[in-house]
Amino acid sequence: MTKRKQHRPEFKARVALEALKGEQTVAELASRFGVHPTMVHQWKKALLEGATDIFQRGRSHAEPEVDAAQVKELHAKIGELTVERDFLERGLRLLPGRSAKR
Repeated sequence: MTKRKQHRPEFKARVALEALKGEQTVAELASRFGVHPTMVHQWKKALLEGATDIFQRGRSHAEPEVDAAQVKELHAKIGELTVERDFLERGLRLLPGRSAKR
């Protein structure tokens, strides 16, 4: 069984832009770039659908989705580690001849 080829986004964009130009048929483009004609159609459609996102104002390109549960869990872990560190720092001060530098 052969593994599917993964194409880079730059390559897909170039093929989709060529398809939008309309200077060559989809079959010619598929042959030229070594991909299936269906892929050319899909990439062209994706380019047309995603083009509006480029021109939206006030939104960054990479807005991360925030998972509230994960944020809460990470805040709890930060608190736990802070308490641990403080406890160990106090214990270090109690050792003879030692003092924690901060």
